[in-house]
Amino acid sequence: MESILHYFENIPSAHRSLILVGGLTFFWILEGLVPLYKFDYKKWKHAWPNLFFTFTTVLINFVLAFLLLKTSDWVMAEDFGIINWFSDMPLWAYVVLGVMLLDFFGAYLPHFVEHNIKPLWMIHLVHHTDHKVDTTTANRHHPFESFIRYAFTLFGVFIVGAPMGVVMLYQSLSLVATQFGHANIKLPKKVDDILSWIIVSPDMHKVHHHYMLPYTDSNYGNIFSIWDRMLGTFMKLDTKVIVYGVDTFPDEVKNGNLLELLKQPFHKYRKPTGGFQKDV
Repeated sequence: MESILHYFENIPSAHRSLILVGGLTFFWILEGLVPLYKFDYKKWKHAWPNLFFTFTTVLINFVLAFLLLKTSDWVMAEDFGIINWFSDMPLWAYVVLGVMLLDFFGAYLPHFVEHNIKPLWMIHLVHHTDHKVDTTTANRHHPFESFIRYAFTLFGVFIVGAPMGVVMLYQSLSLVATQFGHANIKLPKKVDDILSWIIVSPDMHKVHHHYMLPYTDSNYGNIFSIWDRMLGTFMKLDTKVIVYGVDTFPDEVKNGNLLELLKQPFHKYRKPTGGFQKDV
């Protein structure tokens, strides 16, 4: 475990890029072999805005990376944070707990908040207006959302007390997990069900991308499914009836246009057609 932490604490940028590109390539190929849905679309044309937002997300995270480093260095120097208050834990438990808590503060919590505060929902909307969800959808986040997610991750590093090795391990696992969860792949039903008790499986996350409430407001997790199961946000829905997109923004042409997507957060909030609405 020490060697793993040491590697991720000093992980070269080239290796991080390989995880991003390698994951996308692997799941892209897998989608062609065992697709969940046989989309009638031009895959590269569909991928273009999603890859653009992937690039902006990477750029924002790169520019602000020094804040993670400074925060992590401070909590370690001051022995501050949840996992540092349990000094008797074995190293493997320290790392697992650190990654799990970062997954909560850096992924589940901001995702839940974005769905329940109207202005933040309008920013997060860009992620949901993809009508052909595949592995490229994973990082389809408006630049505004990238800043929001980064702020929550920074808060997570502070409150968890995570060293950089744990932070980098979490971010690497988070990246692969979101590519996996969004991938248009069909796993055997029993395999997907078993996985969903531990991690966010593809079928589990697809429910979150159904176009209508209450399903849109469920299954917020990224790596671990425990947070949805513990906090009552876990839902199931047969993949045969899932329709991707958002009921209030149904125009697939506009939702595939980069300029329209960049303007999407500035639209006026639209009440869901299913009779539910966000209270905040």
